Amino acid sequence: MTRRPWVLGGVAGLVFAFLYAPIAWLAVVSFNDSRSLSRITGLSTRWYAELFADDRVLGALGLTLRLALTSAVVATLIGTLAAFGLRRAFPGRGLWTVLLSLPLVVPEVVLGVALLGFCVKLAGIPLGFGALVAAHVAFSLSFVVVVVRARVAGMDHRLEEAAADLGAGPLVAFRTITLPLVAPAVAAGFAFAFLLSFDDVVTSSYLTGVGSTTLPVFVYAQASKRGVSPEIVALSTLMVGVSAALLVAGVLVATWRARRAGRASTFVEHLRDQ
Repeated sequence: MTRRPWVLGGVAGLVFAFLYAPIAWLAVVSFNDSRSLSRITGLSTRWYAELFADDRVLGALGLTLRLALTSAVVATLIGTLAAFGLRRAFPGRGLWTVLLSLPLVVPEVVLGVALLGFCVKLAGIPLGFGALVAAHVAFSLSFVVVVVRARVAGMDHRLEEAAADLGAGPLVAFRTITLPLVAPAVAAGFAFAFLLSFDDVVTSSYLTGVGSTTLPVFVYAQASKRGVSPEIVALSTLMVGVSAALLVAGVLVATWRARRAGRASTFVEHLRDQ
């Protein structure tokens, strides 16, 4: 590999082509004038127009966004509190850690059946939005706890102690010291929970009720019944485009924060030298 670097580059190129060529072809086909997915007959935006004119798609999209936002907020709040609770040693901390990590390894089918039985039979929650929120919070909570706990474990606790020595109360120290330090991890956990909820198919298919079909379940049902239609291709292209835009925005924000921190550290060093 060191003598022939082009081999590594060629292998990497093949891997990226295998991963992204289908997505690129999907984007091209979404502008096809005909319903064919294998032959381009012309360019048109008719499938996007029909997509935005379909009330079922718009309704499923609105429901999915509300579900993802609600479950992500709840999971982030509970997961952040749980991460801080697991920060200190107490009897049974290992057991709680294992219980919070179980949804990471339990198969989605098993989790969906278990949540269906719990929500409908035990908790009495009817199928629909409420059951979907409870289920999505249950399987996304673990990801929030893992992300936030990793950041909390790497914090320097002496900063909080120094704030307390300077007269800051617990709330002031948390708002001015702790929260800014864990904010990136909390935001990452929120993003994980939102995307997991937005993309979920298996668990949601067990708990979907009348008038509460999420967008992934709707897409899967349409593809199973009628095959992959041009409207579904256009919808998939939009979802990939939005995801890519959010990814680029996140990278730009992270780069800006890193440059700002670098300039601040350079300024501090310059003041020390003077």
